[in-house]
Amino acid sequence: MFRRVAIIGGGAAAAALLGELLERRPPQPLHLDWYTGGGTLARGVAYGTGSDRHLLNVRAASMSMFAGKPRGFLDFVQRDDPAISGTDFLPRRRYGDYLEAEVTHALEQGRAHGHDVNVIPFAVDALVPEHNGVTVIHGEESHRVDAAVLALGTLPTRPLPGVSAAALASGRYVIDPWSLLATASIDPPPRKVVVMGLGLTAVDVLLELSAQWPQAQFTAISRHALLPEAHLHAAAAPAGDSGDLIEAMLDAPDIRHWLHLLREAIAQDHHTDWRTIIDSLRPHTPRLWRELPAEQRARFLRHARWAWERARHRMPPQVCEMIATLEQDGRLRRQRGRMQSIELVGDTLQLTLAPTATGEIRTLDADLVIQTTGLDTDVRRTHHRLVSQLLTNAHILPDPLGLGVLASSEGRLQHEGGQHANKYWPHLFALGSLLRGTLWESTAMPEIRQQARHLADQLLAN
Repeated sequence: MFRRVAIIGGGAAAAALLGELLERRPPQPLHLDWYTGGGTLARGVAYGTGSDRHLLNVRAASMSMFAGKPRGFLDFVQRDDPAISGTDFLPRRRYGDYLEAEVTHALEQGRAHGHDVNVIPFAVDALVPEHNGVTVIHGEESHRVDAAVLALGTLPTRPLPGVSAAALASGRYVIDPWSLLATASIDPPPRKVVVMGLGLTAVDVLLELSAQWPQAQFTAISRHALLPEAHLHAAAAPAGDSGDLIEAMLDAPDIRHWLHLLREAIAQDHHTDWRTIIDSLRPHTPRLWRELPAEQRARFLRHARWAWERARHRMPPQVCEMIATLEQDGRLRRQRGRMQSIELVGDTLQLTLAPTATGEIRTLDADLVIQTTGLDTDVRRTHHRLVSQLLTNAHILPDPLGLGVLASSEGRLQHEGGQHANKYWPHLFALGSLLRGTLWESTAMPEIRQQARHLADQLLAN
């Protein structure tokens, strides 16, 4: 077993692993160094919002932090309000409260059981992995550990290509929407707001800022101008185990064929909503993704990712209704297009969209542009200090499609190899979004808690 472990990252994935490790009763005490990077423990970006308008897009019954305690979150919220149902979509801030409470309990229990747990509110500057341990460096200090785990969550957001330096310097182009949502302190409030993207992050931005700025008009631009689909009002059980569908997909790992099989399965089952068929694939997604050849993965990202994301990552019904009201009231307009450039012209931003099929070039002006393109996992272009150091030193390798890092299905990180026959580090792991290229489904809590449980088993194995 690895007795001394460094967990790097302060969000929900790191908290889930910490909790799993401290819940166990290993034969020897653990020494855990948790490098949180500052900020509020466990909440991270996803659950740091204080707005009740921002809801979980998974029902309460499925949001436990621990795989072995499926009612954890539901029990937590029902202590305050027994009327809450497991099918409810609750505010994300309540999930943040739950994570904080679980972490506090885990730390107390861990210390009571003799574990040495250090919560270090700093970022790690560098890691030096070797085949018998890892050196962790922050500031002028370095510590040797038996194993280290990268649980970094989302990487720092980068501006979209085509945004001018003047537009960025003006403050009118917002790269990080969450910092803006925390205050919405722009005086005077903008009247014309453009949102780049139409995923779940865009939905959160639109809900919050439309309430904060009642006079503002919003234009949301994306490739297809389609919102995420909505969940059913009533929960529906997955459509069996989809065994026949899964086997048919595995027999012919081709994206075009898979889409045909999905459409056929949905059309044949008139009594089952398409959502339940999509959800039934969820436990099998890592295996399906592993079987997909590299060129087919690239084809999926080019042509089908947008459709999968909007079907897979859905809005709560009440959120869908609020967005529909914004559109009906004329305050939200969706527009198809790809941004070509954004320039500062006087006191406004001018957006130029890529030419249409007819060659028409479209422009529009905005007082404020907010980038809401979602999760960034491309380590090749990140400014994250630790990830850049690991990549520069070939301690990790990037996924060729920009989906995090190369790793084994157990989360062991791949390196350049050199003189070593084994291309995976035995002591360096990842958890969560960095594993998207390996597992695809690797960003939501139901998957992350399973990863945390399996990783804890590895770290504590005799």
